Amino acid sequence: MSTITATYLVHDPKGNFEKKAEGIALGLTVGSWTDLPDLQKEQLRNHKGHVVEINELPEDTRVNQYFGSSRKQALLKIAYPAANFTPDLPAILTTVFGKLSLDGEVKLINLDFSPELASAFPGPSFGIDGIRNQLGVFERPLLMSIFKGVIGRDLQYFKNQLKEQALGGVDLVKDDEILFDNPLTPFEERITAAKEVLTATEQETGHKTLYAVNLTGRTYDLKDKAKKAAELGASALLFNVFAYGLDVLQSLAEDPDISLPIMAHPAVSGAITPSEFYGISNRLLLGKLLRLAGADLVLFPSPYGSVALRKEDAIGIAGELTEKDANWKGAFPVPSAGIHPGLTPLLLQDFGIESIINAGGGVHGHPGGAVDGGRAFRDAIDGLMLNKSLEQISQESKPLKEALELWGGLVKA
Repeated sequence: MSTITATYLVHDPKGNFEKKAEGIALGLTVGSWTDLPDLQKEQLRNHKGHVVEINELPEDTRVNQYFGSSRKQALLKIAYPAANFTPDLPAILTTVFGKLSLDGEVKLINLDFSPELASAFPGPSFGIDGIRNQLGVFERPLLMSIFKGVIGRDLQYFKNQLKEQALGGVDLVKDDEILFDNPLTPFEERITAAKEVLTATEQETGHKTLYAVNLTGRTYDLKDKAKKAAELGASALLFNVFAYGLDVLQSLAEDPDISLPIMAHPAVSGAITPSEFYGISNRLLLGKLLRLAGADLVLFPSPYGSVALRKEDAIGIAGELTEKDANWKGAFPVPSAGIHPGLTPLLLQDFGIESIINAGGGVHGHPGGAVDGGRAFRDAIDGLMLNKSLEQISQESKPLKEALELWGGLVKA
């Protein structure tokens, strides 16, 4: 029978997890069981949730301090029959965590899809391999940068900033997630201007750069807007998925008339994921669910910046995005925030080459401007691929040397 199996982290004062698990399994499916007549039990058997596993965890002093009293904790696995819901994420999330999310002492850790159910979701249309094929870059991490300070600026400013980033060797440039349609840099004009700039820089340098335009507006206008972006020659879409919903992302990814890589931004996800004790795990929300809904690239907080995720969470997200899976292509992990060239070896160590190094201030804040900011990163990446140290690379790269002196990373004698 096709099912989805949810894993929950549960806290309970009494520690009666058998009762807790059975209450969840029944409460989110048939409602009750023991008091039903045998005939009704037979009729409802294929709809009843069932407990798969209970794994009690050691009591934790820190957990007790958080709740202000003693709590026992356990991981519960509960399977829900697919007969109960339609194969879409709103129905699935409501089934496995709808009213349960209000409990306050339950966190949804993971969802395991049976093969039949997994096949109902598209996964990335392009994925890691598709984006690499577009760029012709296969043996290194990609480099991405972000527009900075463009709100209130005109289209010429936008074009100048894009040109500098592309000339610095950046592979992808994305809009700031808070840049919406506006009179100074309208959505369609940003696309056509970017195409003009990036065609020229590619002719000049031979290096291709993709631009991700921020797809925004009312939900029912998004598809038409995305189709227009494709018609105008956009190379990728940025999408604030959690302001709209996972199902909206899936509808965009599945539409053959759009057919553009989609970059998912984590804005608003912080309202759902940060607690250790309730909400949804980062690994599930920003990893598995974004991948199966169709994101080709996924931004998430790096372990190194001012809004850093725990390293195990960030690496867990990347693992969910890149893990080999028969149903879905891999999606690019994009650890973000607080990234500068001196962190390049750490990024490679933690996330490998199937990742994207993403910087805003680490490119634009370079003493030589955004061109040298991009070159500093590219020199660091290319040198590290040849097993050189940052210090060795900086002896041959003035942009990298200046970046390391500004932000750190260069070991001085």
